[in-house]
Amino acid sequence: MEKWSLMTVTVLLALTVRWAVSLGSYSGAGKPPMYGDYEAQRHWQEITYNLPIRQWYFNTSDNNLLYWGLDYPPLTAYHSFVCAYIAKLINPDWVALHTSRGYESQPHKLFMRTTVFVADLLVYIPAVILYCFSLKETSAKKKASTCALCILLYPGLILIDHGHFQYPLSLGLALWAVLCLCHDWDLLGSVAFCLALNYKQMELYHSLPFFCYLLGKCFKKGLKGKGLVLLAKLAGTVLLSFAACWLPFGTDVEQIMQVLRRLFPIDRGLFEACMFSSPTHCPDKVANIWCSLSVLIKIKNVISPRTQLKLSFAVTFLSLLPACIKLTVQPSLRGFKFALVSCALSFFLFSFQVHEKSILLVSVPVCLVINEIPFMATWFLLVSTFSLLPLLLKDGLLLPYAVTTPAFLAACLASFSILDKTSAEDLQLKAFSLSLKSYTSCFKAFPRIVRSLFLLSLSLMGILSVLSAAAPPPQRLPDLFPVAVAVLSCLHFLLFLLYFNVVILWDSKNKGQKKIS
Repeated sequence: MEKWSLMTVTVLLALTVRWAVSLGSYSGAGKPPMYGDYEAQRHWQEITYNLPIRQWYFNTSDNNLLYWGLDYPPLTAYHSFVCAYIAKLINPDWVALHTSRGYESQPHKLFMRTTVFVADLLVYIPAVILYCFSLKETSAKKKASTCALCILLYPGLILIDHGHFQYPLSLGLALWAVLCLCHDWDLLGSVAFCLALNYKQMELYHSLPFFCYLLGKCFKKGLKGKGLVLLAKLAGTVLLSFAACWLPFGTDVEQIMQVLRRLFPIDRGLFEACMFSSPTHCPDKVANIWCSLSVLIKIKNVISPRTQLKLSFAVTFLSLLPACIKLTVQPSLRGFKFALVSCALSFFLFSFQVHEKSILLVSVPVCLVINEIPFMATWFLLVSTFSLLPLLLKDGLLLPYAVTTPAFLAACLASFSILDKTSAEDLQLKAFSLSLKSYTSCFKAFPRIVRSLFLLSLSLMGILSVLSAAAPPPQRLPDLFPVAVAVLSCLHFLLFLLYFNVVILWDSKNKGQKKIS
């Protein structure tokens, strides 16, 4: 009972923080003609409610795709339709075709915020709670609740979902998929991940670890016996899940092709992270390698779009290959969770058309290992929130950012004593350090060096946050601070990618996990 009482307090605190953040501004508020993501979600409700399914993804006189046209998979559209149905019952003006464009009112804001709140409460938060209770390392009564507290107080997700405006459903469904695999419910996990992927195509960031882990599990069972049966069941489950999601579009090949063109618009270019060149949003300040390199080399001017696509694919594939091979050959739940982080980070840093918000696809898997590497996980989550700063400033979310970020750091310090968890063993680098026998003396000073780098990192992020919020940039360099935030974050992410790959490749704890049978 005490365990559940602590968890109840944790959830109430997390909900209170979300409610407080939702009272503020949202993406594109009062900024015509495109407004922002809030209007995009409202417009999708307008379109899905008033138009037949066959017109949802096509450009027509009633559906101008240049004005927030649907560019997410069918489950997003179905979810928009459900929200629109409820909105119509409350106030038909909210989803009236054409006339509701740019609609803004306090009752409607309350309705839209509530839909995100409900999605969080029904999908994401329960997955976090059950995941924390399932951890073998969290046997102490307070451990599960403190782990859940740190995950649920992660500011990046709160600020984007309840501030900027976005639904946590795809990440929540992906979490349910991980939870199912943790309990050996492989078929249910496959269904949950298929639903996540059919809600947002960016879940492709997580697809390879799911594929490699389950394939490796089939290999371990033997492809002439139980493994082949499991493989057939998994294939059938995936096909049926996709068929159910795409059924309304399956009668017409052109419908399917149009949806796919909307989901993967490769002709927009390497840097076109968002669909629109809105004056309120600059897509070129993403903390990935391409945008950071463009400070020195204008890649768009020297490499053709097709070559950009090939280069991006090649670098992304090569960067995630080691983790995927290791996971396929030695499938383990621990390796699976770390591979989710590594592969998602590879996609974020090197893939095509990356949005700032895509860092959340890396951050949520990092949350899953916060109990194993609390110091590095906390550091990464702070950097990921910092990387969103230019977007948050545009949305008027400076105050929530300034409050939730230190609060999260304080929660991690209190819950995990992260500054005392900086030894090579605490950072899961003991096996790596032993492989460098001639440099063992360097590892004696390792904890002090890591703590110093962490404090330096916090200082730089704090200074840049203050300058971005309070200091006018030089006239000759109007984007100085957003670019500085992106480059500094990118440098951090590259080092984190190296770190996570080292942990995966030198992992010696898999031997202690139960055998897959």
